[in-house]
Amino acid sequence: MRDRIYLCLAHMSGNEMKYIKEAFDTNWVVPMGPNVNAFEKDLENFVNKRVKINPENGKTVKELAPLDKKVVCLSAGTAAVHLALIACGVQPGDEVIVQSFTFCASSHPITYLGATPVFIDSEQQSWNMDPELLETAIKDRIEKTGKKPKAIIPVALYGMPYEIDRIMEIANRYEIPVIEDGAEGFGSMFNGQALGTFGEYGVLSFNGNKMITTSGGGALICPDEEKAREILWYATQARESYPYYQHEAIGYNYRMSNVCAGIGRGQMTIIDEHIAHHKHVQALYCELLKDVKGFHMHGNPAPEFDSNFWLCTATLDPDVKIVGQENAYKQVVTGAVGGAAGVTHTASSAVTDCQPNDNVEALRVALDKANIEARPLWKPMHKQPVYKDAPAYVNGVSEHLFHKGICLPAGPYVSDDDVRYIADTIKASIL
Repeated sequence: MRDRIYLCLAHMSGNEMKYIKEAFDTNWVVPMGPNVNAFEKDLENFVNKRVKINPENGKTVKELAPLDKKVVCLSAGTAAVHLALIACGVQPGDEVIVQSFTFCASSHPITYLGATPVFIDSEQQSWNMDPELLETAIKDRIEKTGKKPKAIIPVALYGMPYEIDRIMEIANRYEIPVIEDGAEGFGSMFNGQALGTFGEYGVLSFNGNKMITTSGGGALICPDEEKAREILWYATQARESYPYYQHEAIGYNYRMSNVCAGIGRGQMTIIDEHIAHHKHVQALYCELLKDVKGFHMHGNPAPEFDSNFWLCTATLDPDVKIVGQENAYKQVVTGAVGGAAGVTHTASSAVTDCQPNDNVEALRVALDKANIEARPLWKPMHKQPVYKDAPAYVNGVSEHLFHKGICLPAGPYVSDDDVRYIADTIKASIL
């Protein structure tokens, strides 16, 4: 039996233990310390780089003067979204515009604050927030509520950049801050600049399945030192400068630990290798599957888009027939498909009112039987029962993609032979 091929697992550089040992040797095993400070500097050096690209082919022409963004390391990407919303002044009763085609961590922190998410559907090219629908929603929310949304959250779905130039133009015109959710897009760039550095804040994630990992963790890219210090204050329980604990605002225990940051420092030594590997895997999938009728890999829509291809994604035409398709959704799934396996409620039914097509589910099952992990695309948030009453501005794109899309393995442990095996399994599964 072939070893299991996972979507994306962290790969260690060999340097992590050096920094972890340093944390234990110096007794810095708390949510702050030298590794945290050094990891933040490594991240700042990485995200602040800018290059000029050739608009014809997306190739680098020259390096530009770096940005001066500041980074605060936190316990999770979700914590970064939460604190960015607080910094943007989001309060109970406010509305926040957020991409619908995303993981729930993009929208849940809005509800933590008693605010309401306003979901925006996707455009066809990048699969991310549709700028036209964004402006429609802003105008409509102002008309309906008498006030502007407090923030806009576009998402780098599977690492793909969003149309940030158009989104920023709209956001600036209406004077609404942008919080870029680049949790899946660490290392992705738009027009030669790192995702997360265009808006007021940028969210990063270092979960165990991301481009680099700290086992669990995240970071917030901040516009300047003053804003970074405010985020750091909120992340360490919002303590006032008295010789005793005085709190005049609600703070959070969101700082990254010195041990986790040591892992991150080691990971930063191989981030460029990881990004190059993911791009190589994407190119190999495209080459091996280019002649498969009805199977379409999703790629960069234009030269200014430079995805890290955190996961490689594809769509399957509805009329493509898959082995075992007649058995799709006949049984209730008893465990989690991806993510924190086992941490689920038992489903009450094998089906919902919005799910991938039978052929997509059949392909996922066929790959699973071949010891290949694959997943559906994220189910749009506006179709989630928990958000059934939230305002949504939709065009059908994300729901259509969810019906026919699938994620393929792309992590550092996925070899060329693995990609060939996956491609051969896909071909053999099509009738």
